[in-house]
Amino acid sequence: MRVPSKKGFIWLLIYSLIGLVVVMLVASLLHLKAVKDEPDFLIGISQPNLNEPRQLLMNNEIRKEAEKHKNVKLIFTDAAENSEKQVHDVQKLMKYGIDLLIISLNDSEKLTPIVTEVYKEIPVIVLGRGVTGYDYSLFIGSDNLSIGKKSGKLAADLLGGAPADIVEIKGAVSSRSVEETSRGFRDYLSNSPSIKADKVIVGDWQRDRAEDELSRILPSSPGVKLVFAHSDAMALGAYRAIDALGLHDVQIIGIDGLDTLNGGFDLVKQGVLSGTVTSPTGGRESIQYALDILNREKVIPKKIILGSHLITQKNAREVEAASDPGQMTSRMDVNTRKTKLGVAVVGSESSWRAANTESIKNAAGQDLNIDLIMQNAEGSQDKQIEIIRNFIKQKVDVIAFTPIVETGWDNVLAEAKAAGIPVILTDRKVKVEDDSLWTTFIGSDFVEEGRRAARWVVEHKPVAGETKIVELQGTAGSAPAIERRQGFDEVLSQNAGFRVIASEIGDFTTESGQQLMSKVLQQGTVPQVVFAHNDDMALGAIKAIEQAGLKPGKDVVVISVDATKLAFQAMLAGKLNMSVECNPLLGPQIIKAAKELATGKEIPVNIITAESIFSQETAKRDVSTRKY
Repeated sequence: MRVPSKKGFIWLLIYSLIGLVVVMLVASLLHLKAVKDEPDFLIGISQPNLNEPRQLLMNNEIRKEAEKHKNVKLIFTDAAENSEKQVHDVQKLMKYGIDLLIISLNDSEKLTPIVTEVYKEIPVIVLGRGVTGYDYSLFIGSDNLSIGKKSGKLAADLLGGAPADIVEIKGAVSSRSVEETSRGFRDYLSNSPSIKADKVIVGDWQRDRAEDELSRILPSSPGVKLVFAHSDAMALGAYRAIDALGLHDVQIIGIDGLDTLNGGFDLVKQGVLSGTVTSPTGGRESIQYALDILNREKVIPKKIILGSHLITQKNAREVEAASDPGQMTSRMDVNTRKTKLGVAVVGSESSWRAANTESIKNAAGQDLNIDLIMQNAEGSQDKQIEIIRNFIKQKVDVIAFTPIVETGWDNVLAEAKAAGIPVILTDRKVKVEDDSLWTTFIGSDFVEEGRRAARWVVEHKPVAGETKIVELQGTAGSAPAIERRQGFDEVLSQNAGFRVIASEIGDFTTESGQQLMSKVLQQGTVPQVVFAHNDDMALGAIKAIEQAGLKPGKDVVVISVDATKLAFQAMLAGKLNMSVECNPLLGPQIIKAAKELATGKEIPVNIITAESIFSQETAKRDVSTRKY
């Protein structure tokens, strides 16, 4: 064996060092390239105030989630409860060059214009209190109506049927979330005539103001036995007022359920509050979805409604144990076996339904961890219930179905819950006594679809004077029919000069649309506008209008919901004027939700799809993008 000389050894060492430096330099350049390839995102967060514990917790959740991503930078602003200042804050954030805006509103009405303006340039995520209209990328909030109903039930249970007065402490008068919460609360209590909830004060979300206002009215209101505050901070103010007056028989419930010092969860455990209903801040989810939006993920919902839970002195300890990661166990590990998903298809009544069914099949077929079992109920509720019962017997992991009508599901859903099988509602919702019988809804906002159709009619008023409208409804008792009509009527009632002269009930088919429209025209009624609850009925109505010797799209304006390819063809032919999109491509979101539920993960209670409006003017440009 030849031993290198001293000089050769030195050169060998030099060559080795040079090689090492080259390797390190290449590695460094590769790392720099990787860093460069990962874009940096600047996200602006506009808060209405930082006095509320809820807003502080929201900021903390946003920071913690953002810290998981080195390429995310945040800028926070505080409007100090001043809407004009919040507008200026947003304008300032835009000058800083933010890539996305996350905003929690001080006043929905005053902030809607600036949100609309920003949305034209960059994505916007709205948290908590919604804006008017649809000009945002994503809304994340709570089901305020449900929170109100849960609060009403708790109030009724606490009072035990005894005659009593309730004081309601609202946050802000002009807030839609406040109105929805109050409506849910009062709707539930309407079944208890001995309980009077006619005393209302405004606390503006502030503990001290709630305390002062309650202290003012309680001495002259001896019948008050319960206070319902729209936030736990105001509930704490109510407790201070009640305690200072030496009252011991007045119970207090709040909203938020924050797990912080003197948050609702803590106050219930201390016995200060009789109960609270959780209302998640959405801070963590806002960053998760912000990155999906900025990274141009394909499936981004329009609205995410987070679930709420009732916390009382009886269940507080159990809730605390269940929320401890060390105590939680998954129903299954998706890495060990496939998720067995049972889907009960409602039927094949329209081209929309065909596209919806195909979307689920395609999404399941592309996921190796999904075992899809799909059966068609062929338009029969009894058959759909039978299919769901068979899924329970087969011990599927998750059940998904589109309810034909809203009612009649309590028993079969209770059976699924007893078997520990989460249920996903798709496209349509149900009306049941116990909302915990289903887990999440994935689909459209039918009320908003009705509103959008009516707004278009108002903006494109076809004639001077009174506009006569014929409405062709979908299946009687179905959520789309009920809610689209609700949204349509809501907007028209706010605008003079519009009258629905006939509202006929169909079944979402072309045949029913043609028959109903023929019936109206044969009665000698010629409307200026026809609003059909789906494209198929609109296409049927168009046939009837043509048979009557009229020109659809000109003599009679025809609008509908769905925006299928057939609707686009009718728009291109000048026969259909406009269609509000109702996106049937729910498959990817259903599969994602099923896999998460199978692992025991809590997911949003409502996942609303993103949708648009299409008219004759844009049909030629947009038809190429239609996938259904």
